[in-house]
Amino acid sequence: MKHYLTVAFFVATTLVGFSQAKNFIDQPYLETTAKVDSLVKPDRIYLSILIQEKEDRNKTSVESQEQLLADVLENLNIDLKKQLKIEDLASNYKKYFLKKKSVLKSKAYELVVYDGLTASQVLIHLEAQGISNVRLTKTEYSKTEALKLILRSKAILKAKAQANALITPLEQQLGKAIFISDKYYTNSYNPRNGQMRMAYAVDMKLEAPIDIEFSDIKIESEVMVRFSIN
Repeated sequence: MKHYLTVAFFVATTLVGFSQAKNFIDQPYLETTAKVDSLVKPDRIYLSILIQEKEDRNKTSVESQEQLLADVLENLNIDLKKQLKIEDLASNYKKYFLKKKSVLKSKAYELVVYDGLTASQVLIHLEAQGISNVRLTKTEYSKTEALKLILRSKAILKAKAQANALITPLEQQLGKAIFISDKYYTNSYNPRNGQMRMAYAVDMKLEAPIDIEFSDIKIESEVMVRFSIN
């Protein structure tokens, strides 16, 4: 008995779904797609900074380099609590041929700065202190979500204008939107190689770094709208 009830329920559900789909398809409608985009300057620049214990005569410690890092960033008016965080903590063990062991510690940090000039200053001043393992990881625009809403609205208006332009010669009227879908695209920075280095002369003044120009971020919104036609 349960078997027949299940089959009956399935058939009824299928018929209802088919009926709804048929009703939707039977409506005269116009489908149009519209895209709008905007170019913005990145205002969040993320740098990965790695400091490692060095196997030199003095065996420069991570702690001493960490203090140098903090001093450099504070001198550049960077808020360490807000802009710097530990990314990774690791210890590498190496065995030597005399069966002695040495622990080589390392620390990785993520630093966020808000413009290319500051990023340039960080690179040059850290390099001057012997901290050169700096990598650009990503760039972002902080107001992306708000901009996406604006672009969606513009795309919808563009889609409606396109639809009106299509039906006006037919002497028909555009009805309500009966279906809307949207997509969002961005081309924020994706690093392909590791190091981000800057070439500068030996006698170059640290107080006058190069203002690095980062590529604009393209934010694009696409909508597909189906309007009923009267």
